Amino acid sequence: MCSRVPASCHASGALKKSPMDKNLKKKQSKKPSYKKQIETLSRISEAVASSLYLEDILKLIVTVTAEVMNSKICSLLLLDDEKSSLSVKATQSISEAYNKKSGLVLGEGIAGKVALTGKPIISKDVTKDPRYSNLEIAKKEGLYSLLCVPLRVKDKIIGVLNLYTSEAHDFTKSEIRILTTVANQAAIVIENSQLLVKTKIVQEELASRKTIERAKGILMKTQGSSEDEAFRKIQKLAMNTRRSMKDIAEAIILAQSVG
Repeated sequence: MCSRVPASCHASGALKKSPMDKNLKKKQSKKPSYKKQIETLSRISEAVASSLYLEDILKLIVTVTAEVMNSKICSLLLLDDEKSSLSVKATQSISEAYNKKSGLVLGEGIAGKVALTGKPIISKDVTKDPRYSNLEIAKKEGLYSLLCVPLRVKDKIIGVLNLYTSEAHDFTKSEIRILTTVANQAAIVIENSQLLVKTKIVQEELASRKTIERAKGILMKTQGSSEDEAFRKIQKLAMNTRRSMKDIAEAIILAQSVG
């Protein structure tokens, strides 16, 4: 054979290699680039620091993650401590079947096991994985591989983040790290939101107690009632009028202020 390869040989070789090259490029293009991963975390960080409502932030997180990670469905499930169950709280999916699927008991299915153990789980094919509990929905929606990571706040697991693909996919260590980072950011947002709600409830409770105490003082002074009697009067009025004790107390204070 001659050392020089004719142009026709080059062309022939190119034709033979092109299908493989195209498939390789196709697979490579489906894996998020480092730049896109950084962009994902940046956009999510902006959402976390924004004044958006929790529901909007979680929706943005799953939407951006699905877009950059080439995911068929990205969903966030939260754990209800009282019921010990997981339910979907945010997803970019428009599938009614998926969005309305029933919750999972802690330890049930892949998501339930991740929430119980706090360790990520990868399923190469959920339709053939005995651990997966929503087989019919997976087949109907064309779900294939799954990466599920926990939402962790310190040592507490509050939910999971799911990432589904529409074809077989080997999740890389980089992809696992990215999804874990996203999950941690989402967990912080949720925890902060819950703390704000609890703080607001406590503040409202304290304000109600102060108002009731003030109204009790007025009844004790104007009607000669004891502290217990004044409290029972407010309580009885609240029950009879189907109003809160705070509302009755405010009415007593208003009446006293106008003479």
